[in-house]
Amino acid sequence: MMEPANVTPSLPTVASKRRRRCCSKLKMFLMALSFAYFAKAFQGSYMKSSITQIERRFNIPSSLIGLIDGSFEMGNLLVIAFVSYFGAKLHRPKLIGAGCLLMALGSFVTAIPHFIMGKYEHETSIAHSVNLTTDILPCQSNQAITSDEAANSEISVAECQKEASSSMWIYVFLGNMLRGIGETPVMPLGVSYVDDFAREENTAFYLACIQTVGILGPVFGYMLGSLCAKLYVDIGFVNLSTVTINLKDSRWVGAWWLGFLVAGIVMLLASIPFWFLPRSLPKQGGGKKNNSTQEEKRGSKTKKQEHAVDFSQMTKDFLPSLKSLFCNPVFFCILCVSVIQVNAFIGLITFKPKFIEQTYGQSPSKAVFLIGILHLPAVALGIFTGGFVLKKLKLTVIGAARVTIGASFISFLLSLSYYGLSCENAKVAGLTVSYEGLSNVSYQENTLLSQCNSECACSVKYWDPVCADNGMTFVSPCLAGCKTSTGTGKQMVFHNCSCVAMGAESKNTSVVLGQCARGEDCGTMFTYYLVVSVIGAYISACGATPGTIILLRSINPELKSLALGILTFVIRTLGGIPSPIYFGALIDMTCLKWGSDKCGGRGACRMYDSNAFKAIFLGLIYGLYCLSYLLWFVLYTLLKRRFQENQTDNMSEDEGKANLKETEDTGSHKDCHEIMPKEEDLLERESGI
Repeated sequence: MMEPANVTPSLPTVASKRRRRCCSKLKMFLMALSFAYFAKAFQGSYMKSSITQIERRFNIPSSLIGLIDGSFEMGNLLVIAFVSYFGAKLHRPKLIGAGCLLMALGSFVTAIPHFIMGKYEHETSIAHSVNLTTDILPCQSNQAITSDEAANSEISVAECQKEASSSMWIYVFLGNMLRGIGETPVMPLGVSYVDDFAREENTAFYLACIQTVGILGPVFGYMLGSLCAKLYVDIGFVNLSTVTINLKDSRWVGAWWLGFLVAGIVMLLASIPFWFLPRSLPKQGGGKKNNSTQEEKRGSKTKKQEHAVDFSQMTKDFLPSLKSLFCNPVFFCILCVSVIQVNAFIGLITFKPKFIEQTYGQSPSKAVFLIGILHLPAVALGIFTGGFVLKKLKLTVIGAARVTIGASFISFLLSLSYYGLSCENAKVAGLTVSYEGLSNVSYQENTLLSQCNSECACSVKYWDPVCADNGMTFVSPCLAGCKTSTGTGKQMVFHNCSCVAMGAESKNTSVVLGQCARGEDCGTMFTYYLVVSVIGAYISACGATPGTIILLRSINPELKSLALGILTFVIRTLGGIPSPIYFGALIDMTCLKWGSDKCGGRGACRMYDSNAFKAIFLGLIYGLYCLSYLLWFVLYTLLKRRFQENQTDNMSEDEGKANLKETEDTGSHKDCHEIMPKEEDLLERESGI
């Protein structure tokens, strides 16, 4: 009689154990996906923070570094169609794991050039001296350089290019493209996996947790970028006491490769859990009967998908959906606004460290650190605030549009103050001011030569800045007319400089290595700039979540996935790829002094005209945003017309249902006039996107 009693309670125990195992596997997937989000954001932000270091190491212009930066989007676009259409039919966790492995491989490929290029040799006239332990005579050594240049010109270009350092940037290009390919399956397949197997009311919370962890990635990525920028590129292989350049020197190159190795290892670790996760799970919270029914449905669906992929049928379904989507004027306006604003944003985030460096005289490592520690948390807080306001006030589409437009426009007005919160050009003899320091000059190569340095027969090829007590910077000790020197390494001092004596207010005619600081006023301006830019970043981010809701509520729910896919594709194609290229090309136009590579060709820019840089960089961003606001006006008018002008910001649920019923009755126009039935439910479902 005891045996039946023992058998009956065991059944729910087994079922509960199965449910616990399923829940634990789902939680394992959530943790793995959160770490993958962190790792890919960490990796991507480190790439952005290393742009300046890569540009200097490979001696390439900003336009080419913009092409390298855009290679991530190129790789992403190569496989986005495959992932969108076939990813859900395959083993999603393993696809995500394979993507993480590709991203790790991309980081390792990016770091390869450091190990095959040899030690970094920056251009300098001082390095040509015979022995650093003896006093250098700048005039005599540069005369030797002038005579050596003729001899060096006899070396064949082919022999020079054997060093291959000029083409090593291709590894960085390919590595970044591999990262773009690997990143493609992480977001769409990860989100769909969570949505399929999590309880419906838990989905938004899970996605919000994943996004929150992902936001930490850029913070740590920029902090690592700042740390690596402070370490010399050949750390551990050179005697740092012999290095004559400092962090603020435009020839300084940090250990850019080290961060890519760290990012690759982190991404490699992120890929491991996905290989041990199942292809599918029972629906979270479902009973045994429901679970078996869902498994049967899922199994039959999978079998149908596996039996045949009718490409002609897919085409028949796809083209009408695409036509229906683009016949929606609201979606088309959102697409145009997004492309324009993404162009401005990508250009801003790519070259912002360089803007801070050239305008305020800060080192790249400090610029990157401040972006990571101040701007990114402000953006994260702004995104959260926007979602909270949207949920708390139960805003309609019109209300969401007002929040998005208002936040963006207020941020734009704040950014106009950047023109006033800037510093004047650095005083560099022959580049920005005359040798007397009394007037501005329009730079040409012969303006670097003056009567005060005519006896030295200096080369104008090198960038070796030295600073005098009067705040004047000279391009090299020879061009400063210096006769003797004392000390070694960074402590080297040059004396009896005839060009310093021309405009010196004191009797000190010596100069020290490095470019002169901008002064206390510039430091104050930089502080004001940081405060305004952080506030602006926070306000602008407040409109991100309402902007997403505008898109989701303005299209047929059946076309939501396609709309997001098309939006992502177009933004990456027309925003992510071209923006850094043409931003970089326009910035190159403001260069005052180009460096030179070992083959005598033009290298990276050593100094920009900060006034022209500011005008082009900020002017381009302002112009793009002004154009987007014109389209926002058109979009807002369409939204008002679509959702009725008398609609209030707190439209009741009953009114929403009435509008939905009226919309459903329009038949063929359903896709152009769809209204979501329950605003609160939509907010809960989409707040994690």
